[in-house]
Amino acid sequence: MRWILRLVTHGAALAIGFALGIYLLPILTEPEGPNQATLEAGAEGAEFMGAFTRDLAGSDFLHWGTGSISLSPERITHIGELAPGPDYKLYLTPEFVEDEASFLAVKDISARIGDVKMFNGLILEVPEGVDIRNYNSVVIWCEAFGEFITAAKYR
Repeated sequence: MRWILRLVTHGAALAIGFALGIYLLPILTEPEGPNQATLEAGAEGAEFMGAFTRDLAGSDFLHWGTGSISLSPERITHIGELAPGPDYKLYLTPEFVEDEASFLAVKDISARIGDVKMFNGLILEVPEGVDIRNYNSVVIWCEAFGEFITAAKYR
C-alpha cells in the first residue's frame, strides 16, 4: 500500500513539474522585445489595424491576447500582451476565426507570417510574396499543442 501511495504522490509531483515547465520555459527563454518607442514607430503608417481581446470563444485563462495589431505591407506590429506559451505562430487568415475548429478549417489557405517569441509586444516582417490585402484577420496559434490563442479582424 505504501508503494502505491508513493507512486501516486511522486507521479503527481512529476506531472505538476512537467506542466509548470511547459508554462514557464517560454517565459524564461523569452528574448527581450522591442521597447514602447520601437513598437509605436513600427505601428506608424499602418494600412490596417485591429484589436486582440480576451472574450473570444477559443480564448480562456491560459490562452488569450490583448492590445492592438497594426499591419503594413512590410510589417505587423502588436502592442499589448499575449499569454505566454510555447511555439506560437502568427497567421493571416482570409476570414475571422475565434476558436480552434474555425482556424483549422482555414489553416491551409492562411499565410504563416512567423514565430511569436515575445509576449509583451512584437514586430514581425511580412514575408515576400504575402499580400496583407488578401486576408482580413490575424491569428496567434500554438503550433505544438494545436491551441487557439487569439485573433483580430483588421478589414
